[in-house]
Amino acid sequence: MIRAARLGEVGLPDFGMPATRPEVPAARYEERIAALRGRAVARGYDRIVVYADREHSANLAYLTGFDPRFEEAILVLGATGEPAILVGNECYGMAGAAPLPMRRVLFQDLSLPGQPRDRSRPLGEILAEEGVAPGGRIGVVGWKTYSRRSTIDVPAFIVDEVRSILGPAGTLENATDLLIDAADGLRVINDVDQLAVFEHAACQTSDGVRRLLFGLEPGMTEAEAVRLLRWNGMPLSCHLMLTAGPRAALGLLSPGDRRIERGDPLTVAFGVWGALTCRAGFVVAGPDELPAGFRDYVERLVAPYFEAVAGWYEALGIGTTGGALQAIVDRHLSDPFFGVSLNPGHQLHLDEWVNSPVAPGSTIALRSGMCLQVDIIPATGTGYFTTNIEDGVALADAPLRAAFGDRYPDAWRRIQARRRFMSDALGIVLRPEVLPLSNLAGFLPPFLLRPELAMTRAGRGHQA
Repeated sequence: MIRAARLGEVGLPDFGMPATRPEVPAARYEERIAALRGRAVARGYDRIVVYADREHSANLAYLTGFDPRFEEAILVLGATGEPAILVGNECYGMAGAAPLPMRRVLFQDLSLPGQPRDRSRPLGEILAEEGVAPGGRIGVVGWKTYSRRSTIDVPAFIVDEVRSILGPAGTLENATDLLIDAADGLRVINDVDQLAVFEHAACQTSDGVRRLLFGLEPGMTEAEAVRLLRWNGMPLSCHLMLTAGPRAALGLLSPGDRRIERGDPLTVAFGVWGALTCRAGFVVAGPDELPAGFRDYVERLVAPYFEAVAGWYEALGIGTTGGALQAIVDRHLSDPFFGVSLNPGHQLHLDEWVNSPVAPGSTIALRSGMCLQVDIIPATGTGYFTTNIEDGVALADAPLRAAFGDRYPDAWRRIQARRRFMSDALGIVLRPEVLPLSNLAGFLPPFLLRPELAMTRAGRGHQA
C-alpha cells in the first residue's frame, strides 16, 4: 500500500482528561538519591554537589521534590545520611515541605539582593562541615555536560569555594551526565509513576492547544488568544509562546497586544513540567487565502513534513537508534528549503529538553522508560513560514505497560484510544511499546480557521 500525506477531514476525538494529578511516591525520592549515590561511588566521588535555580531546577526537583523559587539552592550529598540542602531566606520554609527528608541549612547569600545576610555561616565552613575536604573528589551537577569535565556551569562563588577547599590535590568535575546522559542518565529512564505524571501534564498542554485551535478567531489579540490555553498554575517548563504576523517567524516570543489578522502566520507553544505541545500554521480557512506565491503550502512544506513525522513515529521503538530517527528526517527534509538544523527529537522530563540521542550516526539505542519529544522544526525563512507538530511520547516494554495499565487505568485507556486514532484516522501505525501522551498526538491542521482539516495518510487517497 502506498501511503501519501494529504489534507482531509479528521474527527479529533475527546480522549478525556485526568480527574486528579498523579504523584510520585515519597519513597521514590530516596530511591533516586540511592541510585545517584551508587553512581557517585562508582566514579570515586566523595560528595555530589547539586546546584539549582529557578530556570534550572529539574535535577534537584527530580532528586528531592523541591524546586527553589526566587532563589538558588545547593544540595550536598554524601555516601550516607540525610542530604543537606542549602537555601536562602525565602526557600527555607518551602524546602521543609519536600517529600525527601533533608537537613536544611540557611545560607543567606542565596537570598535576593538586599535581603538580610546576618544569620548564616560562610559557604566554606558549611561545605567543610558537609564533608568537602582537602584532596577530595567532588562531582558537581549543574545543567549541561561539556567535552571537558573541568567545565562547570555553576556560579563561580560556589566553584571557587569548593576548589579552594580541595586544594591542588583535589578534583572537581562536572557530573551532570550522571543524571542526563542521553543513553542512561538517571532522568532519561522513567518509572511508571513518573510517566503517569507526564501523561497528566501532556493532557493539560494538549487540551489547551486544542482549545486554541478550535477557538481562534481573527480580531483577537495575542493576549486574548493565549487565554484559551487556560494555564492552571502548574510549573511551566518554558514561557508561554504565542505570536502571529511578522513576529511569528522570530520564534520564542511571548504574546503581545497585537490583533491577529486573517492571513497571519501563527505559532504557539505551551509547556508545563513533563510536557510541551506546539503547533504552527496560518490563520486562514484554506490555501486561497494565502499569498499567491505560497498557495502550495501544504504540498511544498506540510505534506513532506508530515511524512517525516509519521516515519519518525513508526520507526520509534525500544532498540531504535537515534541515528535511525535522524536518517528518516534527513530522507524527507534534507533539502535546505526545510531548514531543519536542530536535533529532530529529544528527551523530555520536568524540563522541556533534557538531552538528545537523535543525531547523525548516533548509536544510542532507545530504552524502555524514555520519554521523548517529537520536535522536528522546519525554519524555511520564506513566506512558507513553518509547520510544527510537537508532542511527548513514551516507550514502555511489556512489564512497564502492564504496570501502567494496572496502576493508572484511566490514563491507559486514553493512551490506547490515541494509538487507535493515530492508526485509523491518521494512518500512523505505532509499535506496541510506543505510548502517545498528548490528546493531539499526530494531529496537524495547517489552516487554523478550519481545524477539522488535518494531515492524514489514512482513508481515501491510498492506492493499493
